[in-house]
Amino acid sequence: MPTDWSNLEVEAVVADYFAMLDAEIRHEPYTKSVHRRALSAMLNGRSDGSIERKHQNISAILIELHHPFVFGYKPLGNYQALLERVVVERVSTDLAFAARVSQAVDEPAPVPTVNDILARLEPSPQRDPVSYSRIMEQKEWQPRRYVVDYLEREARNSSLGRAGEEFVLNFERARLIHANRDSLAARVEHTSVAEGDGAGFDIRSFETDGSDRLIEVKTTAYGKQTPIFLSSNELETSREHRNSYHLYRPFRFRADPRLFAVRGALDEVCSIEATEFRGRFG
Repeated sequence: MPTDWSNLEVEAVVADYFAMLDAEIRHEPYTKSVHRRALSAMLNGRSDGSIERKHQNISAILIELHHPFVFGYKPLGNYQALLERVVVERVSTDLAFAARVSQAVDEPAPVPTVNDILARLEPSPQRDPVSYSRIMEQKEWQPRRYVVDYLEREARNSSLGRAGEEFVLNFERARLIHANRDSLAARVEHTSVAEGDGAGFDIRSFETDGSDRLIEVKTTAYGKQTPIFLSSNELETSREHRNSYHLYRPFRFRADPRLFAVRGALDEVCSIEATEFRGRFG
């Protein structure tokens, strides 16, 4: 069996991945196994595991481009430069698909209703020490930087952000009521509404012993590994109150809302990257 993926094979796997991603963005059902069987017939004897890893590589590339990715294909680094080139070309030239992504990240979001909100809590993702790097090849290729940051645009969607905060408010009240702390549940505060964004957190809740639980909410319609965007105030507040500060991450919010939570200073619970610089004259 050949080890190198040909250009035709890479084009085929990228087209298949984007067909699934397009279905997710449209909120249309699809079956990964059906896609994989159809794709396998177009490839040169590739195993299901090999195809799966290629799909995961595409997720890693899309995250690097700050682009939505297919839920269920956990990002996997160490990918071909050829694969990266084909993915970048796709997101750079498919204008109809770009318009659908733009609409999806900007559209208003309702507060979802679920049967058992406490069952929506999942473990936080493990920090992955593997960098999302491409395989070094003889001819080094530098990708064009794609200018549309869809994940940042989604993070600025105030309707999505507010809906996520309301979801977490409901979760916290349910958590405290479940612990027979109804009086504390009644005191849970939507701080970002009561005081504005300057507090450095969105919700003031409580531990079962009555001590503060300060919660910053970062909501996404996409997968658990989707990066978050932080303000310097949020970072500093998390450091100052590291023992009581929690990040709640609602994800898959529009389709099948779930969330995870981590406690502590934000630069201790996730990898922080500087993405902006500020210039000042005088």
